[in-house]
Amino acid sequence: MASHESPAVPRAPRLSIVIPAYDEAQRIGPALRSIASHFGERRGEVEAIVIDDGSRDGTADVAEAVAAEIGLRLRVHREPQNRGKGFAVRRGMLDARGGAVLFTDADLSVSIDHVDRFLARLDEGADAVVGSRRAPGAHIARHQPALRERLGSVFRELARVLLVPGVSDFTCGFKLYRREAAQRIFSRQRLWGWGFDVEIALIARRQGLRVVEEPVEWVDDARSRVRLGRDALRSALDLARIRWNDLRGRYA
Repeated sequence: MASHESPAVPRAPRLSIVIPAYDEAQRIGPALRSIASHFGERRGEVEAIVIDDGSRDGTADVAEAVAAEIGLRLRVHREPQNRGKGFAVRRGMLDARGGAVLFTDADLSVSIDHVDRFLARLDEGADAVVGSRRAPGAHIARHQPALRERLGSVFRELARVLLVPGVSDFTCGFKLYRREAAQRIFSRQRLWGWGFDVEIALIARRQGLRVVEEPVEWVDDARSRVRLGRDALRSALDLARIRWNDLRGRYA
């Protein structure tokens, strides 16, 4: 009788890199190339996960074409409609297969070169390592517009006073988790909008996880999709929702 061998199962990656993307056809290719370049011969230890959050500009097609060209392991989730950055991050983090899971923005305002230092902090015992533009040693090479920075400071202080004291930076788009920690945090996440960064910080605290901040160098990309008035109001409402969910014990 002829024997039948099952196809080889790809080895689980050491690191998953989750990239939420909405109309990022121009930036997703350079981001994937930077990732592949950084890891070089180690790129086989890495998977990239692009969550195409209802894009209209062919983001997913560009990502797949570039990944095939450079030999980077990639999975793309194509969402039929735009659900929000929080939704896209949650989808990717829960789907990740790596022992460590990073989420980063498609503009790579924090260079992928930071990742080795973040991984070392996991090796030292942290459950999560979150990038901070305000921790000692951080450097902002190119600032956001002044009004946006001011509104961000107000949002940060409200979040610190009302919800998560002691956090220096909630919204830096470069955060690394042990896979087990990511599962515990993002399975409890409820917000899809801009306030999700505060929510996941609070969940990590309620779960008793060891979270450390790591300083980063930040280079702002002026092509932001933030709409100051609209998103400032939504973020304030998100803080109220987080407070309500916390009082009801939904993050415990």
